[in-house]
Order: sequence, then C-alpha cells, then structure tokens
Amino acid sequence: MKITFLGAGSSVFVRNVLGDCILTPEINDATFALYDIDQSRVEESYRMMVNINANSNNSRAVFKKYVGLDELPEALKDADFVINAIQVGGYDPCTIWDFEIPKKYGLRQTIGDTMGVAGVFRALRTIPVMEIFAEQMNRCCPNAQLLNYTNPMGILTGYMLRHTDVKTVGLCHSVQKCTRELLTGLGLKDDTDIQSKIAGINHMAWLLEISKNGKDLYPDLKKLYREKGCVDTDKVRFEIMDKFGYYVTESSEHNAEYMPYFIKAAYPELIDYYNVPLDEYPRRCVRNIKRWEDIKAELTENSRLTHEKSIEYAAYIIQSFATNQPYKFGGNVINNGMISNLPMEACVEIPCISDSTGITPTYIGALPEQCAALNRTNLNVQLLTIEAARTRSKEAVYHAAMLDPHTAAELPLDKIIKLCDELFDAHKDWMPVYH
Repeated sequence: MKITFLGAGSSVFVRNVLGDCILTPEINDATFALYDIDQSRVEESYRMMVNINANSNNSRAVFKKYVGLDELPEALKDADFVINAIQVGGYDPCTIWDFEIPKKYGLRQTIGDTMGVAGVFRALRTIPVMEIFAEQMNRCCPNAQLLNYTNPMGILTGYMLRHTDVKTVGLCHSVQKCTRELLTGLGLKDDTDIQSKIAGINHMAWLLEISKNGKDLYPDLKKLYREKGCVDTDKVRFEIMDKFGYYVTESSEHNAEYMPYFIKAAYPELIDYYNVPLDEYPRRCVRNIKRWEDIKAELTENSRLTHEKSIEYAAYIIQSFATNQPYKFGGNVINNGMISNLPMEACVEIPCISDSTGITPTYIGALPEQCAALNRTNLNVQLLTIEAARTRSKEAVYHAAMLDPHTAAELPLDKIIKLCDELFDAHKDWMPVYH
C-alpha cells in the first residue's frame, strides 16, 4: 500500500494522521510519501515520522519525501490513498489579507476558513491547486481515494466531486468531538455510553439525537443550560441550541460568523456577552508558528519519540479498505438526496460506511426545517463559490459574498463589491484571472 500526504509541512497533523496509520497493524507496512512545496518543512516531518516509526512495535513503514511540482507525479505514482492538508497562501500574506482588508470595511471575522469573504477567497486560491492534484492523480493513481482535510471543506470537496474524476471524501474532527463538548460545556462527565446521530454540512452539522439507554437526553440538557448556563467559550453554540433546538458540531468561534446574530457593529456588546473571539484565526496562526519553533526539536530530533492514536478518521478508513471490516464515520459527500431538504448538488456531512468496496453515504431524510434553513444560507455561498471557480466569474464571487449571512447583515451591496475587488487585487498572484 502507498499513502501520499499532500501538505506534509503540517507536521503536527502529519504526526496525528500518519502516526495513527503506523499504529494500525493492517497498514503499518505501507510506503508513505510526504509531499510539500517547502523543503525544510518536509524534512522536519520526515525526521519526526522516522523517529515515531522506529519506536512503534512491528512497524515496517517506509517514508519518502518529495518537494515541489516537479516531484508531485512521483509522490502520487501508484498511491492507494491521498491525504490532502494544504494551505495555499499561508498566514502571511493570504490570511492577513483575508482579515485586514474586510476589517477596513467594518467587517470583523473570527476564523474565516469556511464562510464569509475570507472563506470564499481561501477557496478561490485553493481550487486551482486542487485541480493540479486532480490532473496528476488521474495520470499517476487513477484509482486512489482522496481524503480531504483542507478547508473550506464543503466548497473544496464539493468542487472535487462535481468537477473532477477523483474519488473524494471530506474529513473533519468536529463530529467526533461534538457530543463530548456538549456535555463538558455543561460541566457534565464525558460519558462514553452515549448514542448520537449527526448530519448537516461541515462545521454546521446538527446533533439530531443524543440518548443513553434509549432515553432522550436533550430535554434535561436544555433545562440545565437554561438554569446554570455553560462555559464562557461555548456560549454561541448553546444559544443556537436554545433558540433553534439542536447543538451544532463546530465551535462557537466558527459558528459566530456563519450566522448574522452574533457579530454586529450596531450591537458591540454582543461580542463580550457571547465571548466572540474576533480575529482568532490570525492569532492562532501566530501562536502555532511560535509553538512549532518551541516543540520542533522535541519532535524532529527525539530518537525516542512515540505516538498515541488520535481521533482522526483517516487511519480507520484506510484500515477498513484493507480488511473489509465496515467503519462508520462522518464524511463530506455530495448530497444526492441523502438529506431530502438540502440541495441535491450540495456537499453534506453525514454518516458514511467504508469497507473494501469504497465509501457509502447513509440516508438521513429531512433535517428539522429550521436546521435545514440555516444550512441553506451557508450552502448558497458554497454553491456560488464553486460556480465562480468553475466559470472564473467575478459576478458569481460577488453573489457568493452578497449572500453570506454575516457579510450581508453588516455591509451594503456596493461595499461588498468594493471589498471583493480589493481582495481580487491582493490575490492576483495566487489565483487565476476572474472576469
């Protein structure tokens, strides 16, 4: 088996995903191709994984490193699985532009990796690279399964599935953490004997059911929230649950900018009340860059380095392909009617089953209508961004930004167009020309 990791400069994530693989007996004899455009970061990830491999009992994995577009075909050659975790444009300059340019227009954001004008332009500069990957995969490993971890998940996975021939599924760890975060957010024990059902779209999937021994836990949980509140860092999600009836998978800092209710220039007191961390993603980037410098030596030069399995799905999915033992996970796929009250062509996050035959989505039916309505406001942006990337249409980009719930709640139409034009100008070296 060969597993290729695109964006292998993301060393901590490489450790989680590929470390999980070499702790999985059925796949720990694989060849792992580490690919990035940054030679020093690939080298660091390579040294880290060689160290972990040496300390993992019975692992026979082989690691190889590849750098730059010239080596991409060799990295992909005969791959069975391709894991994508790239970030096009990095923190400096692109993430800085994504936040600072909208801020000039009075538009504040928190994360900007999925929705809003930041999410739209992140997608527009990433899709051309994904198209290169698709072209090379068709030539070098046409039967490979792509496991996409790169955001904006719904836009990128939807584009790959609708406009390339690559077998793709999108993966995110918000589903695995959802139930635990609901319980701990209320000060309750993280009880593993809980049954749950989750479906919707990435970063805005809904905990549709939560039960224990057949008892619905939602009524007691909602009562507890209304009586005692929740942890300060999760107020947005609990407010969504209180008002719309269901807890949402991704964090409060994400969902604060997916809806028009929490970041409002006219109501600045909401920022403090809901503890909304404006400009969180740029701060997080700076922290992560510094943290990597602090831990780099420990991870790359430690000959005794080990790994414990993470919550990421990838190794379990690959294992299920190898053993034909079914594995259930939350995957991002084209809807095709699996959620009956969301658009057919949308990318949705629903329970999927993997085994040696591939990945099979499961039927959900209709979401609660208010949940579907909130999803549709986000899907409008995602579908228009995909159309913009396909046609290279500025007008479609404008439409996507105009229909973003948070952007539309804060800015008039002419300001949204001017904001997009300024972002187009900043990104001119990072994406194709739009007309």
